[in-house]
Amino acid sequence: MKKYWWKILAVLLLLYSIIAGLLGPVPALPIVHETIRNVYFHVPMWFTMFTLYTISVVYSVKYLSSADPHHDFIAVESINVGIVFCIFGLLTGMLWANFTWGAPWPNDPKLNGSAIGTLMYLAYLVLRNALEEEQKRARISAIYNIFAFPIMIVLMYILPKTTDSLHPGAGGNSGFGEFDLDGSMKAVLYPAAIGWILIGIWLMTLRFRLRKMEYQNHTATS
Repeated sequence: MKKYWWKILAVLLLLYSIIAGLLGPVPALPIVHETIRNVYFHVPMWFTMFTLYTISVVYSVKYLSSADPHHDFIAVESINVGIVFCIFGLLTGMLWANFTWGAPWPNDPKLNGSAIGTLMYLAYLVLRNALEEEQKRARISAIYNIFAFPIMIVLMYILPKTTDSLHPGAGGNSGFGEFDLDGSMKAVLYPAAIGWILIGIWLMTLRFRLRKMEYQNHTATS
């Protein structure tokens, strides 16, 4: 039971954040109104994606220094799961944008940067599938991943802060946390972020174990 504590915590945090997020009180805000509840789901998706991409680039660096295939497996599975959370982040963002800005995809630097970043990581997976030799595939994709990570940060977090953007906390706009997130909302948002991050890591470990088993079976039969 001790080694499963964080999985139990993840489930409990998710249940709490979903119930409190949908039924708990929120401040009366102009324009966004009740859609402010989407912050409990939209923001944690990006936090989880960023956490998984960070894990991926760390293990890409580890692979280049060790050539341990297990490090490569963790790197690629972190991206596989991270892309799923990225897609959910885009979908929840589009839903929110449609209500607050009148269009699911307005011409916004952060939205465009997120789309480019997503395509960049999808290209990583295409690159892996295009290479057949295992060590070459792992080495080239690790190098690609190390260069893609800082570009993703620039596209999604740095560039929107220096240009005109509709997003809170970007383009000179104040962030939600400065005016709108009262104590009751923070009490839901932070547990939601931790819960989703733990779920993302959990999914990554499951995919890693499957890939490890496939690799062991392949090496045993070859």
